[in-house]
Amino acid sequence: MKNRLLFCFSVFLCSYSLLAQKVDAEKIKEQITFYKNDLRGPYKDIRWFCSDGSVRQPKDPCPDNIGPGNQHARYKDEVENLGVTNHVYLGQILTYTKHDAFWDDGNNNSRLKQYQIDKYLRAVDDGWINRKSQFYRGSIQSEDEEAWGINFYKWLLSNDELLENNYYLIRQSLKDIPHNGDDNLAQLMRSQSKVLSDLYPAFMDLRVKIHAQPETKDIEKVIAFKTKHSARLSSNQTKILDELVATMTIFFKPVDLVSLQQKATLLSSTPFGETFKDYVLVHNKVTNASDLIQDTAELLVNLRANLLTEKRPVARLQMLDISIKLEEVIFKNAPQWQPDTVEQLVDKICYLGMATAAAGYIEQYEWESLSLTKSVNLNNESTLGELTTILQSGRRLVEWSSGMVKANYQNEVDVYTNFEPLAYGFIDDKIRGSIALHLGKSVGELGDFIAKESSLTNKVLNIPNQSTIRGLNPGYAYGELVVVGGSPDAIEVSSNKIYVFQRPPADLKPIAGIATVSEGNMVSHVQLLARNLGIPNAALSDENLEDLKQFNGQNVFYAVSNKGNVIIKAEKDMSAEEVALFVKKERKEGKIEVPVEHIVLHETKVLNMRDVDASNSGKICGPKAANLGQLKKMFPEQVVEGLVIPFGIFRNHMDQDMPEQNQSYWSFLSAMFKEAIAMEEQGIAEEEIEHYQLRQLEILRTAIKKMPLKADFISQMEHDFKSVLGHALGEIPVFLRSDTNMEDLKEFTGAGLNLTLFNVVDKEKIFNGIKDVWASPYTERSFKWRQKYLLNPENVFPSILVIPSVDVDYSGVLITKGLTSGDDKDLTIAFSRGAGGAVDGQSAETYLLKDAGGYQLLAPSRERFYNSLPITGGTLKNTATFETPILNTQNIKDIKQLAKEIRQTMPKETNEAYDVELGFKDNQLWLFQIRPFVENKKALSSSYLESITPTIDTNKVISLSKKI
Repeated sequence: MKNRLLFCFSVFLCSYSLLAQKVDAEKIKEQITFYKNDLRGPYKDIRWFCSDGSVRQPKDPCPDNIGPGNQHARYKDEVENLGVTNHVYLGQILTYTKHDAFWDDGNNNSRLKQYQIDKYLRAVDDGWINRKSQFYRGSIQSEDEEAWGINFYKWLLSNDELLENNYYLIRQSLKDIPHNGDDNLAQLMRSQSKVLSDLYPAFMDLRVKIHAQPETKDIEKVIAFKTKHSARLSSNQTKILDELVATMTIFFKPVDLVSLQQKATLLSSTPFGETFKDYVLVHNKVTNASDLIQDTAELLVNLRANLLTEKRPVARLQMLDISIKLEEVIFKNAPQWQPDTVEQLVDKICYLGMATAAAGYIEQYEWESLSLTKSVNLNNESTLGELTTILQSGRRLVEWSSGMVKANYQNEVDVYTNFEPLAYGFIDDKIRGSIALHLGKSVGELGDFIAKESSLTNKVLNIPNQSTIRGLNPGYAYGELVVVGGSPDAIEVSSNKIYVFQRPPADLKPIAGIATVSEGNMVSHVQLLARNLGIPNAALSDENLEDLKQFNGQNVFYAVSNKGNVIIKAEKDMSAEEVALFVKKERKEGKIEVPVEHIVLHETKVLNMRDVDASNSGKICGPKAANLGQLKKMFPEQVVEGLVIPFGIFRNHMDQDMPEQNQSYWSFLSAMFKEAIAMEEQGIAEEEIEHYQLRQLEILRTAIKKMPLKADFISQMEHDFKSVLGHALGEIPVFLRSDTNMEDLKEFTGAGLNLTLFNVVDKEKIFNGIKDVWASPYTERSFKWRQKYLLNPENVFPSILVIPSVDVDYSGVLITKGLTSGDDKDLTIAFSRGAGGAVDGQSAETYLLKDAGGYQLLAPSRERFYNSLPITGGTLKNTATFETPILNTQNIKDIKQLAKEIRQTMPKETNEAYDVELGFKDNQLWLFQIRPFVENKKALSSSYLESITPTIDTNKVISLSKKI
């Protein structure tokens, strides 16, 4: 085996280019396999590194006249090169690394995060790439690494802005970067239990308990397990069990608060130091868990509030170390606080939430927006509605805290998962090591209580903790359940299956139903399509997803009611009424027809956007251009100039001869649909017909992209571009927005199905982009959505809206309706930083703006990356932090005023709400699109959905002393 590995690795080295050519994941896997079996792992040799820059042999220390030095390993050449080509850093030695390089500010702090992932992998995989080299003496000097860590934090914590903007990440890094001799015992405990369950599956139940709800009595359970299974355990398994018991024993020892206070040498005379001293005096010997947790949570809040006031870096380091220990106090004692009444449970949720915020898992302004305060009621009573509000705030807090972990680490975890699948467990480990683990359990208990009191109960197979599941869009579906734990982007979805994802894919094709851990945002294209088409859609927790994996591949019935309760049941458990919902109907029932009787195809001139309005929608051009032209008349200073390439220009070009087909492009398209109808009449299976159509459309799409543009069209584009937009074609960047006649129909939105090209400058790229946009309605995804819901999907005509780019600071969507309240007078807004915000499923900052006044934060942004639009074209990726909200108070006022004017002045053809895309640049509001907001009336009015929607008496009075 060893020789084979050496041979594989030598082949790899021969083929490895020292040029900056990215190494693919398979080759990195080969490297890792080799390192696991190499006595030196990722290291080449050991040297002395002297302060004058010289490097000396291991037995030749730095002489006194040169000054002190450090001894440690050097990386193998290919490890060094992997950092250059892939920005992947394996087996990092801190003493070897400059502080700013390790902080890696220009790359989303990637090196620091990789160091943490590396430590996790070593814990769960027997040393990982250092499996054998962990015994390579002298490769890493622990005292040098710890000294480096202290100096790193002195450097890092001297910067107020870095600390304020990256509080969560910096605080988490303290758990992994050596600087004071402490170990991350909680992670070690989880890692040892995972390793043991992998080696000995009978330990799985105990592993789940230790991961989900660790408490002191688990030590006795592990000892009892060892006794029961002693005859079947190998010596190695017994050794790991003993190590686990030792780790748990140390972990569950009470934190020595006196010793912790004595280490905080720089804090004794500070305001926080005085408060900490009083806390230690009271609580060093306290045994009452509820009192301890409440006071510790309040001290954590005090600590975070005073951290930036303290300017000494080492004092800040001492405060952060105390913060870590205080979180540990709460984590250890939370299982011991067992509330008996509703009031006690609400108090526990409040204080665990307070500590979660103070520990950085959510931002301070987010915590304040939740208004989750300790219950005080003179009558010792509350209403069901008030308790439900607390439950919703608690759920949000749990979701937001999990989102913080994912937002900070997901990118690096995805990179590592490509070559080391075990890395995917890192985020789950971080979440389970946080106070949010216990907070989630308490919120679940409150949800169970409210469910019983309100009869609003989820019935999702037989999984536990169902109160964390909540419906987003009403609807029902039947099909195979597919549970996807990893990235959804490579999954080929089927229109008759129900999917559970970590996050919704941005380019989702038609499916029967969907549930996601990360819902993205309420107004993304995916969510709007689901809402429009009556696809049941729900949000759930990571734990729910894991529990559903056992049902993967089974046929299930799935329904979300109008009030958001969720049902998933096995096929065998379906009622007669539920079975009847899926009796095969006529193929065309429930579909709609794209109106083409008024379409104008003889208009073959480029139009000034000022010359079109809402009355031209579906006739000369699509609704994007028509409605933006309408907005230009209404809000001339907030809408850019624009050009419209009408349907007629596309249709005129489609009459040209198609290469190698002896017919025009249009004739080729028409022949394909005629053949599909003939195949259907012959009884050929739908799947085969669809496969034929997709093959033909691929041929057509490829041909359109190569189609010659007519000279008169090119000439007019050049002329009108300069006269309308004020610059010659190729001088300023523009958006090319697909704008078809199949969008924004009364019963079909078509949101996001076709191509929009961002920030194109080059003249040739603009003309090629026009053809790309014309071809986009014939992609598989766009065609499948049309084919599923339209009677005449062949009658799609694309126009194109050409508008100058605005490099907005943030952008998003306004819906002139309260999506969570159901009130037509409320507003829903979602914004992300940069251009294209909220529409592609980003984790957006979302608000409910209430007609009665005020607003409610429904979700904060958790999107680390956003697009900016340079004048040179294309997009640049920037990174964001989350310490302040995206929208300011004036922005929200401007949006409310805009909504008021839209409601007053837009055509009154329907009473429906509007979906508006907009952005802010230097606090000036810009409008980019308006369309009707379409909901699925069938799903909303379904008698079955009404039957599973209980009537809730929100005014029901509940005694806070009631037992839970």
